[in-house]
Amino acid sequence: MTKRPPPEPSDALQHALLSRLKLRHLVLLQAVDRHRTLGRVAIETRVSQPAITKALREVEEIFGGPLFTRTTRGLVPTPAGGMVLQYASRWLAEVDAAARTLTALEAGRAGRIRFGFTQQVPQQLLSAALGHFMQGPERVAVMTREGTTDELVSGLLARELDCAIGRSYDGEPSELVQQPIYQQQPCLVVGAKNLKRLSRGPLDWARLAELDWILPPPNTPMRRTYNAIFVGAGVRPPLPILETASIRSLETALRLEPNGISILPRDVVAELEQAGHWAALPYSLSWNLPPVSFLTTRALETHPMVAGVRQVVIRVAQTITSRRRGTAA
Repeated sequence: MTKRPPPEPSDALQHALLSRLKLRHLVLLQAVDRHRTLGRVAIETRVSQPAITKALREVEEIFGGPLFTRTTRGLVPTPAGGMVLQYASRWLAEVDAAARTLTALEAGRAGRIRFGFTQQVPQQLLSAALGHFMQGPERVAVMTREGTTDELVSGLLARELDCAIGRSYDGEPSELVQQPIYQQQPCLVVGAKNLKRLSRGPLDWARLAELDWILPPPNTPMRRTYNAIFVGAGVRPPLPILETASIRSLETALRLEPNGISILPRDVVAELEQAGHWAALPYSLSWNLPPVSFLTTRALETHPMVAGVRQVVIRVAQTITSRRRGTAA
């Protein structure tokens, strides 16, 4: 009789995951990672610590090895544990999305979508996207999230968002799909009451660097762009008085700081300066901001709701661009 070859290790692990792994195991792993002690997990879940210990041992047996290491800082994920936690977060996010989508369908909606955007997206694009979902022939339930482009990309890769409008992302992981849709012109913006004083003289980056800057958070696409502008002008990037991605925080700082200054897309400034709290300095900047891009993942690129809103925002972006060129002409 011919002996059957032993199963591949990956086959054995796959069988264990499919036959034994339960969602409660993934919830447990997240709780352990969050609290780093089994005692705190037991308090949160109202389950005895011996039961938590037994459950963790069971899930580690399913995965074929330790997922956490005991240290002076508590339970720290092993390399395998860190990878499992990443997948656990995605799996549980998908379960949450499925449950909420089914609830939306039961309520008579055509579905549910999770949509992200940065605060520097023009209002016309945001209105077009939300209007497409909420006022179309088949109304869709929407969850929105504001954040920096880096935060939106993290949300997409963690399966917490379906699509987003942000800046072009220079990392571009293999799962990410991005399409530039709109180019914005930058302008220097200050508090309206300080406009005349800060407009004196020609454009001088060395002088501007001495003002009180409000800049995006570190390690964001916009912050890297602004730092490069100063370096290109032979000036050391300023130490900002405020780091924020919040338009409201920026507007407040410009109103309070006599020497406050920032860089924003000209169209966003035009939308918001009607309140009279800020104004653009009369300097023409010879460079463009990173393009506004439509972001999603390869898994969702052809999803009807994602593809539909992408077409809408591209069409509106083209209209804005054509109108701007006509005005310039």
